[in-house]
Amino acid sequence: MGSPAPDQEPATARIAVDLLGGDHAPAVVVDGALRAFQDDPSLHLLLVGPPEAADAILAAVDPAEHARLVRLAVPATHPEDQDQDQAGAGVRAAVRAVAQGQADAAVSAGNTIDIVLSAARILGRWPGVRRFALTAALPTAAGRLVLLDVGSSVDTDPDTLVMHARLGAAYAAVVHEVAEPRVGLLTIGTEKGKGDRLRRALPPLLETAELPAGARYVGLIEGNDVVSGEPADVVVTDGFTGNILLKGLETAYSRLGLPGAGALEVPRAALLLGVGGTVVVCHGAASGPDLAAGIALAAHLHRRAAVAAMVEMIPHNEVSHDG
Repeated sequence: MGSPAPDQEPATARIAVDLLGGDHAPAVVVDGALRAFQDDPSLHLLLVGPPEAADAILAAVDPAEHARLVRLAVPATHPEDQDQDQAGAGVRAAVRAVAQGQADAAVSAGNTIDIVLSAARILGRWPGVRRFALTAALPTAAGRLVLLDVGSSVDTDPDTLVMHARLGAAYAAVVHEVAEPRVGLLTIGTEKGKGDRLRRALPPLLETAELPAGARYVGLIEGNDVVSGEPADVVVTDGFTGNILLKGLETAYSRLGLPGAGALEVPRAALLLGVGGTVVVCHGAASGPDLAAGIALAAHLHRRAAVAAMVEMIPHNEVSHDG
């Protein structure tokens, strides 16, 4: 992902961390936040959740570093949260911190639906983006690949996937610095007409779609192509299929590794693309190192001004809100 030169100090990044999100919260989130904090001396954390969880982080670091940690207790009865569970309130408070300028990005391993709805309502969306895309970077035998959607838009339509192709191309160009990204459509075969009704309708639309960053549609690809990484830099699919594929690869790579490589972890963090801010979503079963990686990704994206750069690549730069 790139890093500053040895003689350069990375820019400060203020990350709001949802301490209540995830299957094993808050303990695993506390662990991940501590790891990220200790790895990055320019990282500032807004600790969103129960005071006792935030206090566990404060107690574990040098008091001289406390200025880089700020506690934000989750409101017990925020007017917008009265009918929601307390864990969901954590991610909403983290997203609000981004909207209000208290944080540069938000990270949560909470319920995906809560995160998507909070982002839509509080941060708004890019024009033309009706549905967000959870976007993951996968290691491949050839390098790495952008896969989207991996769980946000489960039931989708051709127009949404065309927009996701644009978003994925912008991500590959800005974050991975890929010149003229190659965009492929995941299906069950490379022959013309392969796939379900949705997949059969998409190729003509993708062939004529205006893609950013000089990207081009390279056709149908299969699951094995995601592992090889050779035909495409960006792979587009619906959130249902993408989530199944991602979780399968996570297990296979961690236990077996890529061909010719040792065991390899798939990062359990994805950027929520199309939202008017930087929101990183971690796997609900994420470990401490996974959470740390998600926080590091959020800091990296902020330092690269990645979201703003991607917005510039997509037509119409005003962000609309759901109210």
